[in-house]
Amino acid sequence: MRVMYLVDWLILLALAVPIIVVIGLVIYFISIYNRLYSLKNSAEATLGQVRVALKKRLDMIDQLLGAVKSYARFERETFERVTRLRSEVFKAGAGKLSEIDRESSRILGGILAVAENYPELRTSETVSKLMDAIKNLESEIARHRYTYNNIVQTFNIMLDTIPSKFVAASLGMAKMEYLKFPEEVEKRPKIEF
Repeated sequence: MRVMYLVDWLILLALAVPIIVVIGLVIYFISIYNRLYSLKNSAEATLGQVRVALKKRLDMIDQLLGAVKSYARFERETFERVTRLRSEVFKAGAGKLSEIDRESSRILGGILAVAENYPELRTSETVSKLMDAIKNLESEIARHRYTYNNIVQTFNIMLDTIPSKFVAASLGMAKMEYLKFPEEVEKRPKIEF
């Protein structure tokens, strides 16, 4: 009887161990899956914040162009470029956002060059407020870019390491692109009056 009892336990144990292992692997797969999608969604949300901040900057550049156009002639092309950039910002991926940032910084640099030549512009309350707002936006864009790149780094590391690499491959996930702003663009125009 005791031998029969021991055999029953061994059979039960032999069946239970593989089931427990399979359940453990499924739970582990689900946790990796959830982590990957959590990072992906966080990156997309942060990229959305970058888009909003860039759109705000372009809106303010447009207002700034309006405020300084009585002092200097800006080509119609400049106004059209700002309008085009504003329409593209929400459709852009990480790579395209870098181009939008570069071009909007170039336009802003041109406006600042004009402001340097007209002292009365620097003392204009409207221009001064817009410049302060743009300066604050530059910090916001940098913060969002830093956060986005950290999330992408964590996500990409998970795609390079085992076992999350296999989970990501089974889900068809690919590495995410960093927000790259060229070094000369990272040195924002100095906005001081």
